[in-house]
Amino acid sequence: MDQTFLVMVANATHTGYASVICDEMAASAKARGTGIAKRTPEYISTKMLEGKAVIAFSNEGEWAGFCYIETWSHNEYVANSGLIVSPNFRKGGLARMIKHKIFELSRTKYPDAKIFGLTTGLAVMKINSDLGYEPVTYSELTQDDAFWAGCKSCVNYEILMSKERKNCLCTGMLFDPKDAEEKLKNAAKPNAEGSKKRRRNPFKKWSLLRVLSKKIHTIHSLIIP
Repeated sequence: MDQTFLVMVANATHTGYASVICDEMAASAKARGTGIAKRTPEYISTKMLEGKAVIAFSNEGEWAGFCYIETWSHNEYVANSGLIVSPNFRKGGLARMIKHKIFELSRTKYPDAKIFGLTTGLAVMKINSDLGYEPVTYSELTQDDAFWAGCKSCVNYEILMSKERKNCLCTGMLFDPKDAEEKLKNAAKPNAEGSKKRRRNPFKKWSLLRVLSKKIHTIHSLIIP
């Protein structure tokens, strides 16, 4: 039987889960052998109080997952950070549900901001791609020093700095609302042209039918004595 979840914007009633969330983030990063910007329960609680986080529960009320929003460069950039799913509920599609919800929340709160992320997970890359993110070089991400300082707790931080923050083991992905809008406009143009053609098609179709009808009549005249 498939598990269903309740995914919602976190609030003050959820701050009691902050410690569990932080512990699971650290354990997950250690298991993967990759780094993560460490956050304190107080920091996670603040995100909940600000309405900048998404939390998920099972039907039985058990904590199942979490993700939060960070803003950089005077709200020009938004990161959906700290995506975590409880081990009890992994491989059930919950990560995708949380990512969609936090993306929707980010677009609502910061409609003009570029949404970006750094990840080593193929599953997250696939979800991001479905949401409209595209792989980019680090130069297209925020250059806010405060963001990159968060990588200090990552095991790969020395690699990042040795390459002057130009690349690392993580893949940078970016959703640019302006690019997305432009793509929608371009996608609409062929449809508009297609509509015009479809409006003309009945006349062309009728003309073609008349021509074919005459040809068929001529052929029949030749064949039938």
